Parts: sequence; structure tokens; C-alpha cells
Amino acid sequence: MKKILMVLTSVSELGDSGEPTGYNVAEAAHPWKVFRDSGHFVDFASIKGGQPPRDEVDRDDPIQVLFTEDETARAGLYNTARVAVVDPEQYDAVYLVGGHGTMWDFPGNEGLQNLLAKIYNTGGIVGAVCHGPAGLLDVELGHGLKILTNKKVAAFTNDEEAAVGKEKVVPFLLADRLEENGATHVPAENFTENVIVDGRLVTGQNPASAAGVAKEMEKLLAEIIHQEKAKAAALLEETETK
Repeated sequence: MKKILMVLTSVSELGDSGEPTGYNVAEAAHPWKVFRDSGHFVDFASIKGGQPPRDEVDRDDPIQVLFTEDETARAGLYNTARVAVVDPEQYDAVYLVGGHGTMWDFPGNEGLQNLLAKIYNTGGIVGAVCHGPAGLLDVELGHGLKILTNKKVAAFTNDEEAAVGKEKVVPFLLADRLEENGATHVPAENFTENVIVDGRLVTGQNPASAAGVAKEMEKLLAEIIHQEKAKAAALLEETETK
């Protein structure tokens, strides 16, 4: 059984606009259900710790409703760990939940960068959706190599940002900044599902892509489990033949 960490923004306002924000509930709820239904342990962390702010819940989405009413999820979200104190050795995968707030507190956060680098460097899986890939910016894996170097990624597009009227509110355009970090941004039509898998990095374009990111992460986790079982079986056979 694998452990997955979901990381959330602690930003509650879009810059100085006065407009409230927080983590995107759909982008948390749908992957959470995928992970939970597969039998994995899911923990929550946020940039500052404590109870992270959230965007509005779509009451017409039963998975969002389930997520917000599930006692275990509510307990985990009530007092999240601060990313800077999370032990990366406890997790096999980390998933960055989107929401516009991530554009302010994910980039440049040393605790988050260290967490992502250590999980990835030890063979773990990193996933992110929508604005969540903002947390991948400037993450260094060592020897000057960045996690985004020569990677294909999906994230909220410039066209989508303009469509929601936030292109002048956000501190930068995410797709452009990802390219500046050495990635190749692969866009799809506005607000359609788009999931890109490049090695152990899985990214999605928008809320419609959240469940797909989790499912692809799940496939990679299943491969790791299979490899571990094969190694254990080979070791057992070697021991028995001695």
C-alpha cells in the first residue's frame, strides 16, 4: 500500500484584488477519490499548514460533496501539515492541487521544492494539475538539473487564463513560465481534459484533467508495486536455493 501526499495552497486572496480564492475543490476531490478507491493512504499538506482556504464547492458534483463531507478527509484538512516539516521519505507520490492561489505561494517555496526534489530523486511520482504545476518551477534535482528540464507538461493555458479574466490578475502566465524553465508546454482545447505523462512526472491542464492525472499516477504506482513484488519474489527464491 502506497502513501500519497496532496499539497494545497494557503493563499486566500488573489493578489491585492480582494477576490477570495483557495484550492480548487474539484482538483482535490476527484484525485482523492481515485487514490482512496485504490486503497492508498492519502495525507494533506499546505504551504503554511493548518486549514487551507478553498474555492466554492459545486454541490451538483457528488464527488466534491463526498470529499467535503468525508470525516477522514475533513480531519486531514482541518489541520494540514506545513510542507517544510513533511518527511518526504514517508511518501511514494506527491500531487499538487491547483487553484489560482498556488500562483502566489507555490513558486519559490523552499519547503515545497525540497519535498518535490527528494520524492522524485528517490523514485517517487510527482503529479500536478491546472495551476498546481506552478510548484514545479525552479525545482532542482541536483547537478544543475531541474525537474522540468526537457519535460512535456500540461497546465492552465494562456487562453484559458484569458477566458476566465485572470490574465492580468495572476503574477505571471504559467504556461510561459514553464517553458522558461525548460519544459515543453502541450496545450489542448480550452477546458478539455489533457493529461501528459513524461516519465514519473504527470501533469494536467485544468479541473477536467484532475481525475486523469490521478489515474495515470495510479498506473505508475502499480508499476512500482509490481517491481517491488518481483524483487521480493526473486530475493525469496534466491534465499531458498541457498
